[in-house]
Amino acid sequence: MTVLLAALAAVLVGTVLQRVSGTGVGLVVAPVLSLLMGPGAGVLATNAATTCSGFLITLSVRRLVEWRHAAVLVTSALPGIVAGALVVRWVPSAWLQVAVGAVVLAALTITRFSPATPRASRRAAVAPAGLIGGFFNSTAGVAAPAMVVYSRVTRWDQVRFAATMQPVFMSMGILSTVSKLAAGVHFTLPVPALAALAALVATVLAGIVAGTWLAQHLSKATAQKLAMALAAAGGVVVLARGAATLLLG
Repeated sequence: MTVLLAALAAVLVGTVLQRVSGTGVGLVVAPVLSLLMGPGAGVLATNAATTCSGFLITLSVRRLVEWRHAAVLVTSALPGIVAGALVVRWVPSAWLQVAVGAVVLAALTITRFSPATPRASRRAAVAPAGLIGGFFNSTAGVAAPAMVVYSRVTRWDQVRFAATMQPVFMSMGILSTVSKLAAGVHFTLPVPALAALAALVATVLAGIVAGTWLAQHLSKATAQKLAMALAAAGGVVVLARGAATLLLG
């Protein structure tokens, strides 16, 4: 039960920040769940959480979504998602912990410190961005770094980007979850699955409500800094845990 409560707390924080800034669920939830449940199961649970949060947030921003653009990104992500599912199925857990921690920290570094990027057309950049984002989402529960870099090089409007990412994250989450279950990756829950799903939906809804209110009182920059600080702490812990297992085991 402690694991479930901690996981729901991470989902709540991530959903609030995602509603405020457009990203946050994967960055916050992936390292926490990987630490609590192990890297394979933790990322799988993160995929399920991002599916739920992406769907519910999409409902509130659907008029701003660029649906055709989202469809192209998701289609491009499919090969990366399948490849990532196979990696999660066969790579030892300690190496996955190192990978999850490293990807989260890399995502934060890219998001926070990357300089001005060159311009590229959507036609040239959309397929690589989707492919890399799908692989990162499947292996580490974090598609944000590829998407953020893509939005910068194509000069995508921030408001449209934040809205369009919600159905993209939702679709990647669904595909990653299904592909990993098909590949034999499973996890157990401390409560019945329906109860866990109900708790997840209620938590995401609470996060959306809180995030909508907070968006009116908190700057986007402050929200992003908070998300990065929380995710960085989790990423460091997961990375250190995996490295210690490799060195001592």
